[in-house]
Amino acid sequence: MDLGAWARGRNSNTLTRMSTTDTKWEVTVDEVAAMKSRGEDFLLLDVRQPEEFAICKIEGATLVPLGELGQRLDDLRDLADGRPVIAHCHHGVRSLTAAALLKQAGFENVRSMSGGIDAWSAKIDPKIPRY
Repeated sequence: MDLGAWARGRNSNTLTRMSTTDTKWEVTVDEVAAMKSRGEDFLLLDVRQPEEFAICKIEGATLVPLGELGQRLDDLRDLADGRPVIAHCHHGVRSLTAAALLKQAGFENVRSMSGGIDAWSAKIDPKIPRY
């Protein structure tokens, strides 16, 4: 799959297409909330910048900014320890890039949280500030 073409298509097509989630690459905020509530063991990877992380964060998330992923692959393998990886950012664009980079680096079970922390705040936890 050409991820770049897919992402461009997501941004330029109809609202219906934009509201869908590609389950090969993405997981919804509702699914992540359910995973957390069931106590599933996964790495929630926040790929935003430290300044954004300081504004708000999802409990249990690990910060590794997108620009540092390439240099921290060994650390991430240790952190993930075979667990699924769910990447998230502000709206879901950077985390989709992170998911693609991690898959290219050999991570098998990695997806992006569609809508990012903004959707998490809107649908799951309104106490998390939106920015």
